[in-house]
Amino acid sequence: MKINDVKSQFPIFSKKINGKHLVYLDSSNSSQKPIKVINSLDNFYKNEFSNIGRSIHSLAVNATNKFEETRMSVKNFLNANSKEEIIFTKNATESINLVAHTFGQQNINKGDEIIISELEHHSNYVPWHYLRQTKGAVIKFAPIDENGDIIIGELKKLITSKTKIIAVTHLSNVTGTIVPIKEIVEIANKKNIPVLVDGCQSAPHIKIDVKDLNCDFYAISCHKVYGPTGVGILYAKKKWLERLPPYIGGGGMISEVGKEKITYAPLPEKYEAGTMPTAEVVAFNESIKFMEAVGIENIIKHEKELTNYALEKLKKINSINIIGNPKNKAGVISFTMKGIHPHDISTIVDEEGVAIRAGHHCCQVLHQKLNLTATARASIGVYNTKEDIDVLCDSIKKCRKVFELQ
Repeated sequence: MKINDVKSQFPIFSKKINGKHLVYLDSSNSSQKPIKVINSLDNFYKNEFSNIGRSIHSLAVNATNKFEETRMSVKNFLNANSKEEIIFTKNATESINLVAHTFGQQNINKGDEIIISELEHHSNYVPWHYLRQTKGAVIKFAPIDENGDIIIGELKKLITSKTKIIAVTHLSNVTGTIVPIKEIVEIANKKNIPVLVDGCQSAPHIKIDVKDLNCDFYAISCHKVYGPTGVGILYAKKKWLERLPPYIGGGGMISEVGKEKITYAPLPEKYEAGTMPTAEVVAFNESIKFMEAVGIENIIKHEKELTNYALEKLKKINSINIIGNPKNKAGVISFTMKGIHPHDISTIVDEEGVAIRAGHHCCQVLHQKLNLTATARASIGVYNTKEDIDVLCDSIKKCRKVFELQ
Protein backbone atom coordinates (compact mmCIF):
# COMPACT_ATOMS: atom_id res chain seq x y z
CA MET A 1 0.00 0.00 0.00
CA LYS A 2 1.37 3.41 -0.98
CA ILE A 3 1.64 5.95 1.83
CA ASN A 4 -0.42 8.44 -0.18
CA ASP A 5 -3.33 5.98 -0.25
CA VAL A 6 -3.41 5.43 3.51
CA LYS A 7 -5.89 8.15 4.47
CA SER A 8 -8.55 6.68 2.18
CA GLN A 9 -8.51 3.52 4.33
CA PHE A 10 -9.95 5.42 7.31
CA PRO A 11 -13.69 6.14 7.06
CA ILE A 12 -13.63 8.85 9.71
CA PHE A 13 -11.79 11.23 7.37
CA SER A 14 -14.91 11.60 5.28
CA LYS A 15 -16.45 13.32 8.30
CA LYS A 16 -16.45 17.07 8.82
CA ILE A 17 -15.95 18.84 12.13
CA ASN A 18 -17.57 22.29 12.42
CA GLY A 19 -18.02 22.20 8.65
CA LYS A 20 -14.28 21.61 8.06
CA HIS A 21 -12.40 18.51 6.94
CA LEU A 22 -11.14 16.60 9.97
CA VAL A 23 -7.45 17.03 10.73
CA TYR A 24 -6.71 14.43 13.39
CA LEU A 25 -3.51 15.14 15.30
CA ASP A 26 -4.28 13.25 18.50
CA SER A 27 -2.91 9.81 17.67
CA SER A 28 -0.80 9.66 20.85
CA ASN A 29 -4.09 9.66 22.69
CA SER A 30 -5.72 7.07 20.44
CA SER A 31 -5.38 6.31 16.75
CA GLN A 32 -8.17 6.17 14.21
CA LYS A 33 -9.18 2.78 12.74
CA PRO A 34 -8.83 1.52 9.15
CA ILE A 35 -11.90 0.05 7.47
CA LYS A 36 -10.58 -3.52 7.63
CA VAL A 37 -10.41 -3.35 11.41
CA ILE A 38 -13.95 -1.96 11.61
CA ASN A 39 -15.25 -4.59 9.17
CA SER A 40 -13.56 -7.36 11.15
CA LEU A 41 -15.37 -6.33 14.33
CA ASP A 42 -18.68 -6.11 12.47
CA ASN A 43 -18.23 -9.46 10.73
CA PHE A 44 -17.18 -11.30 13.88
CA TYR A 45 -20.27 -10.19 15.81
CA LYS A 46 -22.57 -10.83 12.84
CA ASN A 47 -21.24 -14.15 11.61
CA GLU A 48 -18.59 -15.71 13.85
CA PHE A 49 -19.25 -14.86 17.47
CA SER A 50 -18.50 -17.39 20.15
CA ASN A 51 -16.52 -17.55 23.35
CA ILE A 52 -13.11 -19.18 23.08
CA GLY A 53 -11.25 -22.03 24.71
CA ARG A 54 -14.31 -23.70 26.23
CA SER A 55 -16.83 -25.21 23.82
CA ILE A 56 -15.92 -27.57 20.98
CA HIS A 57 -18.65 -26.64 18.49
CA SER A 58 -17.70 -25.12 15.14
CA LEU A 59 -18.21 -21.48 16.07
CA ALA A 60 -16.10 -21.84 19.22
CA VAL A 61 -13.29 -23.65 17.40
CA ASN A 62 -13.23 -21.01 14.66
CA ALA A 63 -13.21 -18.13 17.17
CA THR A 64 -10.43 -19.78 19.18
CA ASN A 65 -8.35 -20.32 16.04
CA LYS A 66 -8.75 -16.68 14.98
CA PHE A 67 -7.88 -15.50 18.49
CA GLU A 68 -4.69 -17.56 18.41
CA GLU A 69 -3.86 -16.35 14.89
CA THR A 70 -3.70 -12.84 16.33
CA ARG A 71 -1.37 -14.07 19.06
CA MET A 72 0.98 -15.44 16.41
CA SER A 73 0.80 -12.17 14.47
CA VAL A 74 1.71 -10.22 17.62
CA LYS A 75 4.54 -12.66 18.31
CA ASN A 76 5.93 -11.99 14.83
CA PHE A 77 5.24 -8.24 15.03
CA LEU A 78 7.35 -8.00 18.19
CA ASN A 79 9.80 -10.75 17.18
CA ALA A 80 9.18 -12.67 20.40
CA ASN A 81 10.60 -16.17 20.85
CA SER A 82 7.24 -17.90 21.24
CA LYS A 83 3.52 -17.21 21.30
CA GLU A 84 3.48 -18.25 24.98
CA GLU A 85 5.28 -14.96 25.71
CA ILE A 86 2.28 -12.94 24.41
CA ILE A 87 -0.45 -12.19 26.96
CA PHE A 88 -3.68 -10.39 26.05
CA THR A 89 -4.87 -7.81 28.55
CA LYS A 90 -7.42 -5.00 28.31
CA ASN A 91 -4.79 -2.26 27.80
CA ALA A 92 -1.14 -1.42 28.48
CA THR A 93 -2.10 -0.09 31.89
CA GLU A 94 -3.31 -3.54 32.89
CA SER A 95 -0.17 -5.07 31.36
CA ILE A 96 2.04 -2.90 33.56
CA ASN A 97 -0.15 -3.49 36.61
CA LEU A 98 0.09 -7.23 35.98
CA VAL A 99 3.88 -7.06 36.16
CA ALA A 100 3.99 -4.65 39.09
CA HIS A 101 1.56 -6.78 41.10
CA THR A 102 3.01 -10.22 40.38
CA PHE A 103 6.66 -9.19 40.34
CA GLY A 104 6.13 -7.05 43.42
CA GLN A 105 4.41 -9.88 45.26
CA GLN A 106 7.45 -12.12 44.77
CA ASN A 107 10.38 -9.74 44.69
CA ILE A 108 9.70 -6.40 46.40
CA ASN A 109 10.22 -5.91 50.13
CA LYS A 110 10.54 -2.85 52.33
CA GLY A 111 13.40 -0.63 51.16
CA ASP A 112 13.75 -2.27 47.76
CA GLU A 113 14.14 0.17 44.89
CA ILE A 114 12.32 0.71 41.60
CA ILE A 115 13.80 3.03 38.98
CA ILE A 116 11.56 4.89 36.54
CA SER A 117 12.16 8.17 34.70
CA GLU A 118 10.81 11.70 34.77
CA LEU A 119 9.26 11.06 31.33
CA GLU A 120 6.81 8.42 32.51
CA HIS A 121 3.09 8.34 31.83
CA HIS A 122 1.03 7.77 34.98
CA SER A 123 0.39 4.19 33.83
CA ASN A 124 4.09 3.48 34.37
CA TYR A 125 4.28 5.26 37.71
CA VAL A 126 1.08 4.66 39.68
CA PRO A 127 1.37 0.82 39.66
CA TRP A 128 4.84 1.12 41.19
CA HIS A 129 3.52 3.70 43.66
CA TYR A 130 1.15 1.02 44.95
CA LEU A 131 4.22 -1.03 45.85
CA ARG A 132 5.62 2.00 47.62
CA GLN A 133 2.41 2.20 49.64
CA THR A 134 1.88 -1.48 50.33
CA LYS A 135 5.41 -2.85 50.47
CA GLY A 136 7.50 0.14 51.49
CA ALA A 137 9.37 0.20 48.18
CA VAL A 138 11.44 3.22 47.15
CA ILE A 139 10.89 4.84 43.74
CA LYS A 140 13.82 6.64 42.12
CA PHE A 141 13.41 8.93 39.13
CA ALA A 142 16.08 8.97 36.43
CA PRO A 143 16.35 12.66 35.50
CA ILE A 144 16.04 14.20 32.05
CA ASP A 145 18.16 17.01 30.63
CA GLU A 146 16.93 20.30 29.16
CA ASN A 147 16.29 18.62 25.80
CA GLY A 148 14.07 15.90 27.24
CA ASP A 149 16.56 13.04 27.06
CA ILE A 150 17.09 10.69 30.00
CA ILE A 151 20.54 11.28 31.45
CA ILE A 152 21.85 7.73 31.19
CA GLY A 153 24.84 8.39 33.43
CA GLU A 154 22.52 9.58 36.20
CA LEU A 155 20.25 6.57 35.76
CA LYS A 156 23.29 4.34 36.14
CA LYS A 157 24.21 6.11 39.40
CA LEU A 158 20.75 5.34 40.83
CA ILE A 159 21.35 1.58 40.66
CA THR A 160 22.23 -0.06 43.97
CA SER A 161 22.14 -3.56 45.43
CA LYS A 162 18.51 -2.85 46.36
CA THR A 163 17.39 -2.07 42.79
CA LYS A 164 14.84 -4.73 41.80
CA ILE A 165 13.44 -3.47 38.47
CA ILE A 166 13.76 -0.61 35.98
CA ALA A 167 10.59 0.56 34.19
CA VAL A 168 10.86 3.14 31.40
CA THR A 169 8.94 4.40 28.42
CA HIS A 170 10.21 3.72 24.91
CA LEU A 171 8.79 6.95 23.53
CA SER A 172 7.61 9.98 25.50
CA ASN A 173 4.05 11.09 24.84
CA VAL A 174 5.02 14.69 25.65
CA THR A 175 8.48 15.37 24.21
CA GLY A 176 8.56 12.65 21.55
CA THR A 177 11.84 11.41 23.03
CA ILE A 178 12.87 7.97 21.75
CA VAL A 179 14.58 6.40 24.76
CA PRO A 180 17.72 4.24 24.17
CA ILE A 181 16.16 1.10 25.63
CA LYS A 182 18.90 -1.22 24.44
CA GLU A 183 21.54 0.81 26.28
CA ILE A 184 19.47 0.82 29.47
CA VAL A 185 18.91 -2.94 29.24
CA GLU A 186 22.63 -3.54 28.79
CA ILE A 187 23.33 -1.51 31.95
CA ALA A 188 20.61 -3.39 33.86
CA ASN A 189 21.78 -6.82 32.67
CA LYS A 190 25.19 -6.28 34.22
CA LYS A 191 23.40 -6.12 37.59
CA ASN A 192 20.80 -8.82 36.78
CA ILE A 193 18.01 -6.25 36.97
CA PRO A 194 14.90 -6.84 34.80
CA VAL A 195 13.58 -4.04 32.59
CA LEU A 196 9.97 -3.27 31.75
CA VAL A 197 9.28 -1.05 28.74
CA ASP A 198 6.12 1.00 28.27
CA GLY A 199 5.69 0.67 24.51
CA CYS A 200 2.34 2.46 24.16
CA GLN A 201 3.68 5.28 22.04
CA SER A 202 6.43 3.38 20.26
CA ALA A 203 4.54 0.38 18.88
CA PRO A 204 2.80 2.30 16.03
CA HIS A 205 5.86 4.37 15.12
CA ILE A 206 9.07 2.35 15.67
CA LYS A 207 10.10 -1.15 14.58
CA ILE A 208 9.92 -3.22 17.75
CA ASP A 209 12.22 -6.22 18.19
CA VAL A 210 12.06 -7.50 21.74
CA LYS A 211 14.82 -10.03 21.12
CA ASP A 212 17.16 -7.27 20.01
CA LEU A 213 16.12 -4.97 22.86
CA ASN A 214 16.46 -7.91 25.27
CA CYS A 215 13.95 -6.33 27.65
CA ASP A 216 12.09 -8.56 30.10
CA PHE A 217 8.64 -7.01 29.66
CA TYR A 218 7.04 -4.86 26.94
CA ALA A 219 3.54 -3.35 27.21
CA ILE A 220 1.30 -2.15 24.36
CA SER A 221 -2.18 -0.64 24.03
CA CYS A 222 -3.75 -1.82 20.78
CA HIS A 223 -6.03 1.22 20.40
CA LYS A 224 -2.93 3.31 19.71
CA VAL A 225 -1.79 0.84 17.04
CA TYR A 226 -4.79 1.40 14.72
CA GLY A 227 -6.68 -1.31 16.58
CA PRO A 228 -9.79 -1.58 18.77
CA THR A 229 -10.10 -0.38 22.34
CA GLY A 230 -10.23 -2.92 25.14
CA VAL A 231 -7.11 -4.87 24.12
CA GLY A 232 -3.58 -4.64 25.42
CA ILE A 233 -0.47 -6.77 24.98
CA LEU A 234 2.07 -7.87 27.51
CA TYR A 235 5.21 -9.44 26.12
CA ALA A 236 7.22 -11.14 28.85
CA LYS A 237 10.16 -13.48 28.71
CA LYS A 238 8.93 -17.00 29.31
CA LYS A 239 11.12 -17.44 32.39
CA TRP A 240 9.20 -14.66 34.13
CA LEU A 241 5.74 -15.91 33.15
CA GLU A 242 6.64 -19.37 34.45
CA ARG A 243 8.03 -17.95 37.68
CA LEU A 244 5.49 -15.26 38.58
CA PRO A 245 2.05 -15.99 40.08
CA PRO A 246 -1.22 -15.41 38.22
CA TYR A 247 -2.68 -11.90 38.31
CA ILE A 248 -6.45 -12.51 38.18
CA GLY A 249 -8.17 -15.73 39.20
CA GLY A 250 -11.21 -17.29 37.58
CA GLY A 251 -12.32 -19.32 34.61
CA GLY A 252 -9.95 -20.06 31.78
CA MET A 253 -6.72 -19.75 33.79
CA ILE A 254 -7.02 -23.01 35.74
CA SER A 255 -6.02 -26.59 35.08
CA GLU A 256 -7.69 -28.42 37.96
CA VAL A 257 -9.81 -27.09 40.80
CA GLY A 258 -10.57 -28.97 44.01
CA LYS A 259 -11.69 -27.98 47.49
CA GLU A 260 -8.15 -28.14 48.79
CA LYS A 261 -5.99 -27.45 45.76
CA ILE A 262 -6.00 -25.46 42.50
CA THR A 263 -3.50 -25.83 39.68
CA TYR A 264 -3.09 -23.26 36.93
CA ALA A 265 -3.30 -23.51 33.17
CA PRO A 266 -0.13 -23.46 31.08
CA LEU A 267 1.06 -20.30 29.37
CA PRO A 268 -0.39 -18.06 28.12
CA GLU A 269 -3.82 -18.98 29.56
CA LYS A 270 -2.44 -18.69 33.09
CA TYR A 271 -2.71 -14.90 32.73
CA GLU A 272 -5.94 -14.68 30.72
CA ALA A 273 -8.72 -15.19 33.23
CA GLY A 274 -12.38 -14.84 32.31
CA THR A 275 -14.02 -13.99 29.02
CA MET A 276 -11.57 -12.20 26.77
CA PRO A 277 -12.42 -9.36 24.30
CA THR A 278 -12.52 -11.89 21.49
CA ALA A 279 -13.83 -9.73 18.65
CA GLU A 280 -11.36 -6.99 19.47
CA VAL A 281 -8.39 -9.37 19.60
CA VAL A 282 -9.42 -10.90 16.27
CA ALA A 283 -9.78 -7.42 14.75
CA PHE A 284 -6.34 -6.40 16.00
CA ASN A 285 -4.88 -8.92 13.58
CA GLU A 286 -6.17 -6.63 10.81
CA SER A 287 -4.34 -3.69 12.43
CA ILE A 288 -1.07 -5.58 12.23
CA LYS A 289 -1.79 -6.57 8.61
CA PHE A 290 -2.53 -2.92 7.83
CA MET A 291 0.81 -1.77 9.24
CA GLU A 292 2.63 -4.56 7.42
CA ALA A 293 0.90 -3.60 4.16
CA VAL A 294 2.09 -0.01 4.51
CA GLY A 295 5.50 -1.15 5.76
CA ILE A 296 6.98 -0.05 9.08
CA GLU A 297 10.01 1.47 7.35
CA ASN A 298 7.66 3.53 5.16
CA ILE A 299 5.71 4.61 8.23
CA ILE A 300 8.90 5.70 10.02
CA LYS A 301 10.14 7.63 6.98
CA HIS A 302 6.77 9.32 6.37
CA GLU A 303 6.29 10.35 10.00
CA LYS A 304 9.86 11.63 10.32
CA GLU A 305 9.40 13.85 7.26
CA LEU A 306 6.10 15.15 8.63
CA THR A 307 7.58 15.79 12.07
CA ASN A 308 10.46 17.80 10.62
CA TYR A 309 8.06 19.73 8.40
CA ALA A 310 5.79 20.50 11.36
CA LEU A 311 8.65 21.62 13.60
CA GLU A 312 10.02 23.89 10.89
CA LYS A 313 6.64 25.55 10.32
CA LEU A 314 5.68 25.84 13.99
CA LYS A 315 8.99 27.42 14.97
CA LYS A 316 8.29 30.26 12.54
CA ILE A 317 5.16 31.25 14.46
CA ASN A 318 5.94 33.91 17.03
CA SER A 319 5.16 33.11 20.68
CA ILE A 320 5.26 29.30 20.21
CA ASN A 321 7.58 27.33 22.48
CA ILE A 322 8.28 23.72 21.48
CA ILE A 323 8.72 21.42 24.48
CA GLY A 324 11.88 19.32 24.26
CA ASN A 325 14.56 18.86 21.64
CA PRO A 326 15.71 15.25 22.13
CA LYS A 327 18.43 13.53 20.11
CA ASN A 328 15.95 11.07 18.62
CA LYS A 329 12.41 12.35 18.25
CA ALA A 330 9.17 10.84 16.98
CA GLY A 331 6.01 12.61 15.83
CA VAL A 332 4.87 14.03 19.17
CA ILE A 333 5.04 17.82 19.38
CA SER A 334 3.99 19.52 22.61
CA PHE A 335 4.03 23.29 22.76
CA THR A 336 2.87 26.37 24.58
CA MET A 337 1.90 29.83 23.33
CA LYS A 338 2.69 32.88 25.35
CA GLY A 339 -0.51 34.45 26.64
CA ILE A 340 -2.82 31.58 25.59
CA HIS A 341 -3.77 28.63 27.76
CA PRO A 342 -3.40 25.23 26.03
CA HIS A 343 -7.11 24.52 26.54
CA ASP A 344 -7.94 27.72 24.66
CA ILE A 345 -5.58 26.70 21.86
CA SER A 346 -7.30 23.33 21.56
CA THR A 347 -10.76 24.91 21.56
CA ILE A 348 -9.92 27.45 18.85
CA VAL A 349 -8.17 25.01 16.51
CA ASP A 350 -11.11 22.63 16.91
CA GLU A 351 -13.26 25.28 15.25
CA GLU A 352 -11.10 24.67 12.17
CA GLY A 353 -11.61 20.90 12.38
CA VAL A 354 -8.22 20.27 13.99
CA ALA A 355 -8.08 17.73 16.83
CA ILE A 356 -5.16 18.14 19.24
CA ARG A 357 -4.85 17.45 22.95
CA ALA A 358 -4.36 19.93 25.76
CA GLY A 359 -3.49 19.21 29.39
CA HIS A 360 -0.76 17.36 31.27
CA HIS A 361 -1.17 14.24 29.07
CA CYS A 362 -1.09 11.98 32.16
CA CYS A 363 2.49 13.14 32.79
CA GLN A 364 2.24 15.47 35.77
CA VAL A 365 5.72 14.67 37.09
CA LEU A 366 7.22 15.71 33.75
CA HIS A 367 5.16 18.89 33.59
CA GLN A 368 6.22 19.76 37.14
CA LYS A 369 9.84 19.24 36.06
CA LEU A 370 9.23 21.63 33.15
CA ASN A 371 7.46 24.12 35.46
CA LEU A 372 4.29 23.85 33.37
CA THR A 373 0.72 23.03 34.29
CA ALA A 374 -0.32 22.05 30.77
CA THR A 375 0.79 21.94 27.14
CA ALA A 376 -0.91 21.63 23.78
CA ARG A 377 0.08 18.54 21.81
CA ALA A 378 -0.09 17.60 18.15
CA SER A 379 0.74 13.95 17.53
CA ILE A 380 1.21 12.44 14.10
CA GLY A 381 -0.20 9.20 12.69
CA VAL A 382 0.39 7.32 9.46
CA TYR A 383 -2.66 9.00 7.89
CA ASN A 384 -1.45 12.58 8.37
CA THR A 385 -0.17 14.76 5.52
CA LYS A 386 1.68 18.03 5.02
CA GLU A 387 -1.69 19.60 4.26
CA ASP A 388 -2.80 18.62 7.78
CA ILE A 389 0.21 20.42 9.22
CA ASP A 390 -0.56 23.49 7.13
CA VAL A 391 -4.12 23.57 8.50
CA LEU A 392 -2.78 23.19 12.05
CA CYS A 393 -0.41 26.12 11.60
CA ASP A 394 -3.13 28.31 10.07
CA SER A 395 -5.46 27.48 12.94
CA ILE A 396 -2.74 28.36 15.47
CA LYS A 397 -2.31 31.71 13.74
CA LYS A 398 -6.05 32.19 14.26
CA CYS A 399 -5.41 31.75 18.00
CA ARG A 400 -3.02 34.66 17.86
CA LYS A 401 -5.61 36.85 16.16
CA VAL A 402 -8.32 35.89 18.66
CA PHE A 403 -6.03 36.88 21.54
CA GLU A 404 -4.66 39.85 19.58
CA LEU A 405 -1.07 38.68 19.84
CA GLN A 406 1.53 40.31 17.59
